[in-house]
Order: sequence, then C-alpha cells, then structure tokens
Amino acid sequence: MNQHNWKYSMKIFGQITVVVALVVACTARSQPSDSGPKDSLHTHFHPAFLTIDTALHDAYPFINFSANCFRFYTPESPNWEKFYNDLGNMVNFKDRKLNFYHIGGSHVQADIYTHDIRTYLQTRWSDLPGERGLVFPFDLARTNNPWNYVFTSPNSWRSYKSVSLSKPEGIDFGILGAVVECSDSIIEIKFRYDKTDVKPGFTRLRIYHNKGEFPFDLHYGAAEILIVDKYHNATLGYTEAVFTDDVDTFNLQFTRNKPGPYGLQLHAVQLSNAHPGVSYTAIGINGAGLYTYLANRNFEEQLKESPPDFFAFSVGTNDANVPYASFNPETFKRNLEQMIQKVLRANPDCAILLTVPNDAAYRKRYTNANVARERDVMIELARKYECPIWDFYGIMGELGSSKTWMLKGLMQGDMVHFTSVGYHLKASLFEDAWEKWLQQMELRNH
Repeated sequence: MNQHNWKYSMKIFGQITVVVALVVACTARSQPSDSGPKDSLHTHFHPAFLTIDTALHDAYPFINFSANCFRFYTPESPNWEKFYNDLGNMVNFKDRKLNFYHIGGSHVQADIYTHDIRTYLQTRWSDLPGERGLVFPFDLARTNNPWNYVFTSPNSWRSYKSVSLSKPEGIDFGILGAVVECSDSIIEIKFRYDKTDVKPGFTRLRIYHNKGEFPFDLHYGAAEILIVDKYHNATLGYTEAVFTDDVDTFNLQFTRNKPGPYGLQLHAVQLSNAHPGVSYTAIGINGAGLYTYLANRNFEEQLKESPPDFFAFSVGTNDANVPYASFNPETFKRNLEQMIQKVLRANPDCAILLTVPNDAAYRKRYTNANVARERDVMIELARKYECPIWDFYGIMGELGSSKTWMLKGLMQGDMVHFTSVGYHLKASLFEDAWEKWLQQMELRNH
C-alpha cells in the first residue's frame, strides 16, 4: 500500500469512524461526574475502544497495534484529568487556547510527524484554529528546515546549536536550542507558510533576540499600518508587535541605530493570536539529547511566557546511541526528571506524556538494547509523576524491529530515521492513541 492510499484511508477513518468518539469524548463537563467511582486509569492497559484502520493491519502485520495507547501506571492522574476537562471546555465553549509542546531531536526538527499531529489537532474541531506557536529559521542556519514554513534573508548568518561542544561567549540558548546571528547594519528577514493545510494567522508577533541593549530599529513592512502596539523586554530579550487583523506572513527589517560591533541574535519567533484552539510548538535539534536541553540557560524562562498545558517528551534516541556499557540509566533518569521539573515549574498542572523512542540500530548494524532500559526509567517516572507513556518502541516490535521497518520502506538505511511514509504512519498511530485516551476518559467519567 503506498503512502497516499493509506493516508487517505486514515483520513476517512478519522473523519467518519472517530467522529462519534470525539463528539462524545469532548462533551466533558467542567468537573468530572461524581455519580460513582471511576475506573482506575492503569486498568486500561490496551483499551480496545478503537481500532486503527484494518488496511494498516494488513499492510504492516509486524506492528504491535494492541500496544498503541497512552498507558498509565497509576490509578489516578490529576494533571491529565484536568487536561481532559480543559480540552472539553475548549471544544464546548471555545473559550481558551491550550499550549502543546513536543520536544525531541532530529525526528522533531524535521517536523513531519509532529506537523501531522498539529494539523490533526487544529482541524479536528470546528472554529478552533489555534496558532502556530514558536518557530525557528533553520533555513538561515543552513540546516534542514521544516517543510511547512520558509524563512528567507539576503544577509549572511552564523548559526549555533546547543548540541555543539562549545559556543562563543555571549550565546545563550533558549527553548528551541539554536541561535542565528548577523552583524550587518541592515538585516531583512521574511517568513511565509509553505506546503501546509493549516496556516493560522497571527495578531501578535514576538521575536526573541539578544538580551540587554538592543540597538536596532525594527520595521514590519506592509504590516506596519496594522500595528496597534509594540513592546520591548530587555530582561527576557524580545520585541513584540500587536496587529489589528490576522496576518500570515511578515517582512522584518532591523536597522542598527548605533555604531559599533553589535550583532543581531535570533532565538525564536512566536506567532500567536486570540483564537481558541491548540498552539503546537515542536522543539527539535538534530543530535539533541536530554543533556542538550538541560544546558539551555533560557529554556525555562521562555517556557513560562506561554506555560504548557501538554508537554510530550520524545527525547532519548541520541541518549541511547552509545555502547551498552556506556549507557547509565541513572544519568538518563536524572536528566529526564530535571526536564520534567522544568516543565512543572512552568505549569504545575501540565499534562506530561513520556514517549519511548523508536528501536534504532547502533552504527547502522548493531541492535541497541538501551532503548528498553530507557523505557524502564520512564515507567519509574510515570509512576512518580502520574503521567502516561506512549511506548513506540513496543509498538514497533521492540529490539531489532527497526530492520523490519527499514525493509518495509518505513525507515531509512541508518535504521534510526524514518522515511516520509514512516513518519506519517507514526503520526497516525499517535492520533489513534490519542483517540483511545479520549474514549477511556469519557467512559471513566460517565
């Protein structure tokens, strides 16, 4: 079955079969039902409320579809129960925006499966367009940019990533883990959406840049006439413009207003609006591990600016990409827990999802048992923090399954990264697990 056919069948499945589940599941009241005791969350190991399209079962019999769910290891999860209620109220009353973050490495920088999930969440319910959230100009950093937006600039840029072993003095990374820098006196940057069905407009444009003195005048091109307010925050390092109407592109010009060797550092661009729905930010740097993001000095303060309601951890592939004897589960646990705590400091009520990385070959030919050890660590933390796990390692087929996925055209030859078809399949599996969780919560509350 080719990519187009199975994606089409999944779309039909999502629009017809699942719509009943969502109509029911998203009629949540502001408080759970107190008509009787609820089922324990951890009793539903593989809830059979929903079955992914049978064509996928036939095409990929080696996938463990029965393991595809958000599995809880505790009877209750206050944060996820609150999240479910907030989601229901968002759908019913269209009165709020929920901030989703999804962090990972190269799988997320590519933004293929994460953009599928974003598209699904921003088109699932009517009149809930949401917003794009944070983006980074990977184009200007001369690395692979997500295909759904484009940054262009006539200037010459230097790039720095948090995965580098060293960085120049004065470069501090934020939530997205990368910086581009330009020393020109006049700098132009353009942005537009590309090759995407979801193009939420924005009425608020925030540019995260150098902290402290910022000797640049900022002009917004044709959109200047729509600006009703501007802000500059030297402490957090951002400049913001507010527009009267939605725009979906920008043309910025930074003009240095003071002589001297001042360079513009660009850390992130935030595209936001007042519309209800989901804001979905993907955080991904090629080669990143937990240790990478822990070292990002401005990560937490930027996260607090738009506190997370949902935060998915899809980090671990690079942490596990070492010989068996070199992997320290306690170090991985400490790093993951510190990242969880950063998120919970930004919002103590945040719903956290731990996702087990995919099976991956070590040096293209050796099986790697470290991912199973990461899963053991995640189960410990899932119990401690009362959050679920999406076990993609188990769904794939566990140790050595990456070779099967590669032979079936779902993974690349390195048996670490997926093909486009594989990433789209991963997104569909995630969406199916999400639907199962919605049904589980609905049946539990009524």
